[in-house]
Amino acid sequence: MRLSIRDLFVTALLLSLPIAIQAADKSDTFLNAKDAGPDFLIQGEYEGRIGVESKLGAHVIALGDGKFDAVLYAKGLPGAGWDKTKVPLRGETKDGVVQLTGTNFTGTIKDGVFTGKGEDNIEFKLPRVERQSPTLGAKAPEGAIVLFDGSNTDAWQGGKLQEGNLLGVGGSTKQKFRSFTLHLEFRTPYMPKARGQGRGNSGMYLLDQYECQILDSFGLSGENNECGGFYSLAKPLVNMCLPPLSWQTYDVDFTQAVFDSEGKKIKPAVVTLRHNGVVIHDKLELPKNTPGGHVNDESQPGALFLQDHGNSVHFRNIWIAEKK
Repeated sequence: MRLSIRDLFVTALLLSLPIAIQAADKSDTFLNAKDAGPDFLIQGEYEGRIGVESKLGAHVIALGDGKFDAVLYAKGLPGAGWDKTKVPLRGETKDGVVQLTGTNFTGTIKDGVFTGKGEDNIEFKLPRVERQSPTLGAKAPEGAIVLFDGSNTDAWQGGKLQEGNLLGVGGSTKQKFRSFTLHLEFRTPYMPKARGQGRGNSGMYLLDQYECQILDSFGLSGENNECGGFYSLAKPLVNMCLPPLSWQTYDVDFTQAVFDSEGKKIKPAVVTLRHNGVVIHDKLELPKNTPGGHVNDESQPGALFLQDHGNSVHFRNIWIAEKK
């Protein structure tokens, strides 16, 4: 019996990907593509066709010293057609060409194109692509409070202006909020030799007590402690993390928990979150606050807190519109 393309994916055995927490030396942290080295030009997103009609996407993750992990996504990239079927590969650069292998699949990357074969010698060809969030650069609506526009950190306690016009980690807004919509843009550094929580780690704390993780989780499975996850509470519906050094967006609709006159919680906090334009939490109820913030009372207003976890994560274009 001849298997379909989907069957080939389903029957592929998953290879284990490294998830251990491992910090990299500061010299292995890069804040711009110019200094990042040749592996940076290989890592990223690829999209094209396998066979005649089937769409195929891929993430290629740099691990340092010419080594790479890759993930093939049936029917397209996450957020753009992927049907949840994936196949991991692993490889390295040999004689100037990246060679990758996985169960039933082999491939090479050269001159910005990922080509290879699956079972029965079915060929695929995937050019490198660079996606951008559709909400990148979104302007604050009338009545919104601009928290950071690159000119100063007046709205922040402990805010740090870095690289001329970017906001560094570790600051909290001076103003406190209850229910709101929020737009925030962030960029994780390129840290190819770091792993897990040591790779571009920060956090966006709503009301200074509900953490949505900021992390370089490009190509990972999408857990509650990875990018877009509400730490210890809920993993994202899909991992929409773009490659490191890409500008990414969080668009948040948040409603504070409701308490009765006796102080009893009658409705939990609710959040809808779009990561790079794709809904990753849809009216998610937050049953409690998460560790690491400075507030432990869901009935109180709170600041927007951007966690300093020792990595060079940066922010820009942050605004908030309070709900009446």
